[in-house]
Amino acid sequence: QVQLVESGGGLVQAGGSLRLSCAASGRTFSIYAMGWFRQAPGKEREFVASINRNTRSTSYADSVKGRFTISMGNAKNTVYLQMNSLKPEDTAAYYCAARYSSGADFGSWGQGTQVTVSS
Repeated sequence: QVQLVESGGGLVQAGGSLRLSCAASGRTFSIYAMGWFRQAPGKEREFVASINRNTRSTSYADSVKGRFTISMGNAKNTVYLQMNSLKPEDTAAYYCAARYSSGADFGSWGQGTQVTVSS
């Protein structure tokens, strides 16, 4: 079992930056990739970015490409999401997630951290 804890959310003005962190604990050796998702009120949860734990290859949603950067700490147990040039439409609860193989869904989730971007 893997536990994920997010931090770093908050209120920021449009054009500003925030960095989210996700700390993984437990059976972290079993993690294949980690990712960030977000869910705005009244909307479905959507994929934001992911990173392969071994190769560190990354993937991004089109809506955040060029503005957000996902990265991993040296110990591979912490994942970051650097968010620049934030827009009001980025306002959402952001969730960290882990998947355990290339063909699996993300199976472990954090409790979420709120990001609010004011115009």
